[in-house]
Amino acid sequence: MGETLLPKRIALPVFASDALSSVAYAPDEILLTLSLAGLAAYAFSWKIAIAVAVVMLVVVASYRQNVHAYPSGGGDYEVATVNLGPNAGLTVGSALMVDYVLTVAVSISSGVQNAKSVPLLHFLDGHEALAASVAVVVLMALNLRGVRESGAVFAVPTYCFMFGVLAMVAYGLFRILVLGEPLQAESAKFGIEPDPQYSALTGLALVALLARTFSSGCAALTGVEAISNGVPAFRQPKSKNAATTLLLLGTVAITMLIGVVVLARMTGVKLIDAGRSYYTLDGQRVDVIEKTGIAQLADVVFSDFRPGFYFVIAATFIILFLAANTAFNGFPVLGSILAKDGYLPRQLHTRGDRLAYSNGIVVLAFFAVVLIVAFRADVTALIQLYVVGVFVSFTVSQLGMLRHWTRLLRTETVPAARARMRRSRVINGIGLSMTGTVLVIVLLSKFTQGAYIAIIAMGAIFLLMKGIRRHYQRVSEETALVEGEDRTLPSRVRAIVLVSKLHKPTLRALAFAKAARPSTLEALTVDVDEEETARLVNAWEDAGIATPLKVVASPYREVTNPILEYVRNVRSESPRDVVTVYIPEYVVGHWWEQILHNQSALRLKGRLLFTPGVMVTSVPYLLESSGKAKERLERETLADNARRSLRG
Repeated sequence: MGETLLPKRIALPVFASDALSSVAYAPDEILLTLSLAGLAAYAFSWKIAIAVAVVMLVVVASYRQNVHAYPSGGGDYEVATVNLGPNAGLTVGSALMVDYVLTVAVSISSGVQNAKSVPLLHFLDGHEALAASVAVVVLMALNLRGVRESGAVFAVPTYCFMFGVLAMVAYGLFRILVLGEPLQAESAKFGIEPDPQYSALTGLALVALLARTFSSGCAALTGVEAISNGVPAFRQPKSKNAATTLLLLGTVAITMLIGVVVLARMTGVKLIDAGRSYYTLDGQRVDVIEKTGIAQLADVVFSDFRPGFYFVIAATFIILFLAANTAFNGFPVLGSILAKDGYLPRQLHTRGDRLAYSNGIVVLAFFAVVLIVAFRADVTALIQLYVVGVFVSFTVSQLGMLRHWTRLLRTETVPAARARMRRSRVINGIGLSMTGTVLVIVLLSKFTQGAYIAIIAMGAIFLLMKGIRRHYQRVSEETALVEGEDRTLPSRVRAIVLVSKLHKPTLRALAFAKAARPSTLEALTVDVDEEETARLVNAWEDAGIATPLKVVASPYREVTNPILEYVRNVRSESPRDVVTVYIPEYVVGHWWEQILHNQSALRLKGRLLFTPGVMVTSVPYLLESSGKAKERLERETLADNARRSLRG
């Protein structure tokens, strides 16, 4: 486990790839939303970008305090639970779980959209949902390999993306400002016909548009909280390394975001919300195969160096695929913590043999694919559900941190420590006011656009987790040891072997039952066919089997109910006795053979388990085909042992 901990150079791409990759779609969403009001609204693009950058700066500073105060990896959930109570923690947990799923869906879908900009990948048009779903499955498989392996895989593309975008911005500004070249993007020649709803860019319409644009641009902040959830994955000193990585994330992400928006403004990049705003040329609507903002910028900036264009595009769509890795690291850890507290199924709490939370990874991939298919990998549609969850967690977390510092200040007496706590409380207070304001803006501007779906999902997960917790509590109370409770042994053990015909599985079950040395032993068969029952009785007598065979009548040719009634009668005769029912079963090697065998036994076991004082024992009989299944298991075991030996 210690060998899988991450240094900062690997932790940055693993945990920050989501926030960094949002540079590929957050500027697009700013320009796309402003296009609803026409070209005049583009004047606000850089102002919106600065507002988003300010919020990101405040959030990064606030989360550095979280990382130092709560290094255990619970992140926002732990902060809210400890300081505000379980309900606040569950609110944050449900919001983050929804947001992690959306992170995967949005990042992968955006990656497919960018991939379509490459001529060789035009065939993806119309098959975005399928391509995105396949990418999610591949990413799931990589993460199931384990943290260190996936971290190494994701480091190179993330650094390539950072270098490519920063180099593109620097080279583009150099050509424009120093060399004086009039760079114009491919879409610069077009005009924009606005949405009639925003054609008059004044008053409330302007405020509503800018609020919606700002909330879409705030998608750049998603993923910032992942580092606070992943502190345990850092090398020592964990808190310091995580805080440093968080600062690096904020610096790089803000630089890239501002740079892309400014360069897009200077080169005349345009994007439209298809179906609501339209491109025009000489006053007439025109249909254009639209490219993403990054693709247009790379095309014009590297017009004299085409390898640079392909490098940026390749790095962009790869990092967008891999950006979902932030969620694949954060979601399973959060799910494990929630499962440990009893709010999610306990299967999510444990790690697999690769030290990854395998079940959490699979659950995340499943729901991400569901979203991608439901929204046809449409980034603009998915982005309306985005951001809500992360700002709910931001706001509740900052409120929890205020309570945290206030509580500590009541008992702390060292002046230097008090000064540090006051400074942290001020930072978290500013963060609370900022993220709370943004949350209100997001809810008001995006609610009718699709944010209500995310809110409903959060509410449903919240109630589900409360229900799971109540169930575990009830089971714990019901199964707890009670002092003075009667623990006397049963008076007798009465064994019943079920018989359908006289063959090897039946004799094996009889032998096993005798070896258990029960107080009484009898065989039981159900008479559903008089001729077959008569032949069975004769064969039983001819074989000289000492165990008595009892025949239960079944006028309606049922098997399950007559056996249940007989067992209950045996049990009622002596309530202090235990009845053990032995059921012969075939062990098969193929799934289709399972359909052909053991169905009556499965139904009967399911009913007997609900009968008090009755134990059910399956006696396996291996058919020849089961040998192939056994060989497969042995090969898999040998392969696993070999891999572990190599790692050792």
